[in-house]
Amino acid sequence: MMVPAALLLLGALTAVVAPRLLARAEWPDREPVVALWVWQCVVAAVLLCCVLSMTLSAAAAWQAVRGHVFASAPHAVADAYLPGARGPWAAVTAVVLACGGLWTAAMLVREVLRARGRRRRRRTELLVRAPLLPGEEAGDDPLVVLEGVRPDAWWLPGSAPQLVITTAALRRLKGRQLDSLLAHEQGHAQARHDWLLHCSAALATGFPRVPVFAAFRDEMHRLVELAADDMASRRFGRLTTALALVGLNEDRGVFGPCPTPQAHVPQRVSRLLTPPDRLTAVRRLGLTATAALVPAVPVLVAFVPGLRALH
Repeated sequence: MMVPAALLLLGALTAVVAPRLLARAEWPDREPVVALWVWQCVVAAVLLCCVLSMTLSAAAAWQAVRGHVFASAPHAVADAYLPGARGPWAAVTAVVLACGGLWTAAMLVREVLRARGRRRRRRTELLVRAPLLPGEEAGDDPLVVLEGVRPDAWWLPGSAPQLVITTAALRRLKGRQLDSLLAHEQGHAQARHDWLLHCSAALATGFPRVPVFAAFRDEMHRLVELAADDMASRRFGRLTTALALVGLNEDRGVFGPCPTPQAHVPQRVSRLLTPPDRLTAVRRLGLTATAALVPAVPVLVAFVPGLRALH
């Protein structure tokens, strides 16, 4: 079979099968950090299939590209990729996949620019609601307290990250509950969850008809919260973290019968109060290593003809 076609088939198969397997598995909620890694490896494998297929198709269609791709390879290796790859569809496949790559890059740039715009607007709002004192410069204080009637807290990423918390949250959450809330937000910042959300949103927005990217975005939003919950609970206890989560959200109607944008909060509280057993260290290591091998499969498929030619 033509290698570019085999890579596209492998990418499609990975995009269909992997999300279904992960949706049926019970361990992602028990190990959200491992699940985040697995999802990243799956999406990386799908994208790598497309990149390798585009490269080999372009090499088959145009001599100039072939000279760069196989510049240091023996003639036998270059010839091994040509018989099944030549044809009118090679150029079409290369152009379509290249356009897809450019579109992906454009969506990622747009998402980053939008995120920066949102951060600038929120920082401007912070300056209005919390004016700087004489001699104080913007971004100096990593913690900003705002007057507010609703308990709220969020991490504002950027070159000078800031943790914003309202006075209502300070009044409602006391002692270790407040500490667990701060640890949750710091967990997002330390793990750079904002970049995971940007990448997943860019792919889902750029390719709305590709289910794997929509599932990737949805799972990233869910799993990053679970991972931050675990980070806070390991330091301050699950009950304390659950109470902080309830105190922060009880006025938003998330615990009622009607669905809300924060409908996942009750599930997070339930998970904290009745924690599932963690996987053993051996199984966590096995899942991590297996996921790391998923992006290696397209590389092996791409190298098979060349390896055979060398032998």
